[in-house]
Amino acid sequence: MQSRTPMRTLNIHDRKETFLEVNCGYNDEEAILEANRCLECKNAPCVKECPVGIDIPGFVKKIKQGFVDQAFEIISLSSSLPAVCGRVCPQETQCEALCVHHKKGESVAIGHLERYVADTYYKNNQPRKQISSLKHKIAVVGSGPAGLSCAHDLILKGLQVDLFEALHEAGGVLSYGIPSFRLPKDVVQREIDELKSLGVNLYTNVIIGKTLTIKDLKDMGYEAIFIGTGAGLPKFMNIPGEMLPGVYSANEYLTRLNLMKAYNQSSATPIHLGKRIAVIGGGNVALDAARSALRLGADIVYLIYRRGKEEIPARAEEVKHAEEEGVIFKLLTGVKEIIGDEFGHVKAISCVEMVLGEPDASGRRRPIENPKKHSIIPVDEVIMAIGTTPNPLILNDQASLQSTKQGCLIVDHQTGETSMPHVYAGGDVVLGSATVILAMEAGRKAAQSIINELF
Repeated sequence: MQSRTPMRTLNIHDRKETFLEVNCGYNDEEAILEANRCLECKNAPCVKECPVGIDIPGFVKKIKQGFVDQAFEIISLSSSLPAVCGRVCPQETQCEALCVHHKKGESVAIGHLERYVADTYYKNNQPRKQISSLKHKIAVVGSGPAGLSCAHDLILKGLQVDLFEALHEAGGVLSYGIPSFRLPKDVVQREIDELKSLGVNLYTNVIIGKTLTIKDLKDMGYEAIFIGTGAGLPKFMNIPGEMLPGVYSANEYLTRLNLMKAYNQSSATPIHLGKRIAVIGGGNVALDAARSALRLGADIVYLIYRRGKEEIPARAEEVKHAEEEGVIFKLLTGVKEIIGDEFGHVKAISCVEMVLGEPDASGRRRPIENPKKHSIIPVDEVIMAIGTTPNPLILNDQASLQSTKQGCLIVDHQTGETSMPHVYAGGDVVLGSATVILAMEAGRKAAQSIINELF
């Protein structure tokens, strides 16, 4: 059996000093070699595990035949963000996990092939032409993956779509959250340009709940509204010292780096560049913050996680890259206090050893403190990456929108409709912190519900 075609990466020693993308992508020869491993299964178990339902055997077959543009068209029927998903979607736990090859060896590299198709298409083609004779009028609030996915399906159906973004750049978490070494910003911009070329109108610097309200949107004649505002409010641990200078949320840290270029000392909002940094958490966001800190010149970066390596929720590829680049994993370690110096700035963290008990509601073994084993780790910056919740602005705007105690909007899970008629929601504003592809799935579901409502 032919083994999986590896993807080339930047040299380990060089990449720590640059935000250039680590993965280099397939060339034509590598893509065809990998595509030929696909068995084109009739029941296609991989498709069943793809949240947006891409015809995987269909597009892979077109790669085999050398018809990359046709492969792109097949993917685009289901996905508005093929170049993004090919890079950041957790294929290893979704489509690739059900690949027939996975039972006896390595699955087909579906994600790598999706990226290849999108990158090749964008390199050789101009954005698609605008759809004519648009009808009805739909507002999509938030230009992250949920909003972009919803807008994509609506515009393809011939509906007029106005997309509202609170920040000065579109893309949501794709632009402000994920570093360029994982997801280059020109890749995100090209996929946004593709939507705009189809006829989606983009309005930036519009905060729904401040600049405009949901009532305003209804009064402006929008027949349906989709809310995909994400989860941008960081969580904290509520431990002593958490408000000291030198403590960041990962959300702030990554936004300031990716969107505001704060690593540049000439920036309007420069960021303090510490030399010994502790990142608290074990998800992809924690890994993104830790690897960014290394690239900004930190001498030592610790990733502090209260469970073991097997329980780390981040993608295995990201963990591997972080280890290669020199991130020090402090596993089975809990943080009890952040200690300040005589000037009130972070100088250390107080930690306790953790042991794993019985599984909790997440299915992972619950971490329990071992009070006999404490340690002090000298650091001058701490980055909290323990999750986020939705921003409450939407709820402040419209009290009749029902939400959970955590601030997540409550929707009909079959249709995506909120407690307000003709107002839909999806993505992190409903799920809390989740993945790009699950947000896209929610956007597609809501788009289909809106289409069903109008036709």
